[in-house]
Amino acid sequence: MLQTKGLTLHYGGSQILYGIDMQAQAGQVTCVMGTNGVGKTSLLKALAGTHPRSGGTITLAGEDVPRVPPQGMARRGLAVVPQGRMIFPLLTVTENMQTAFALLPRSAHRIPDEIYDLFPVLKDMGHRRGGDLSGGQQQQLAIARAMIMKPRVLLLDEPTEGIQPNIIQQIGRVIEYLKGKGDMAIILVEQYFDFAYGLADQFYVLKRGAVALQGSKADLSKETLRQTVSV
Repeated sequence: MLQTKGLTLHYGGSQILYGIDMQAQAGQVTCVMGTNGVGKTSLLKALAGTHPRSGGTITLAGEDVPRVPPQGMARRGLAVVPQGRMIFPLLTVTENMQTAFALLPRSAHRIPDEIYDLFPVLKDMGHRRGGDLSGGQQQQLAIARAMIMKPRVLLLDEPTEGIQPNIIQQIGRVIEYLKGKGDMAIILVEQYFDFAYGLADQFYVLKRGAVALQGSKADLSKETLRQTVSV
């Protein structure tokens, strides 16, 4: 579904990513792991177009993707659940979800029933402002907003950060549900090891902006992966 070759990224004169080769397949969770500051979020920014890549290629469903701004990547089928959620605090819960309609034909301007089936709290709180929700509720809202876009690739940046355990479990069930549908590639950046390991099919461990270890869950032992991530 999505593939990168030789992906590099700079912030000014500082190089952050060094030749990232990665694949993410539909119906799988591809997990990007590593300690703080190794380039995980920068990789998602390069994929989403929120920071232009310096070099390398991105292909989506076999088609080369040029350097385009975020709205161009969104129109090609990438949706992002960013670190910190970035919901609109003064819009209602329903209005926040409706912002996803910008990428859909007018005939599709409705919130699917599956959103409320997966996140019933969003229906109950539809008229409350986004800024009044708890962190866990805001995370549910951010995931719902991304799902409404009907993405081919879903990017999740630290979805468990600062979230209470029962909401983490719910988010895990939603990711399993989306994975099981088989029509979406999911790229998960996550530092909560057990959560990531339980969901992922493929792993990429970054160190200093480069891939230090990659492989499938079948090929990598849990302890080898844990040790590589923590060093």
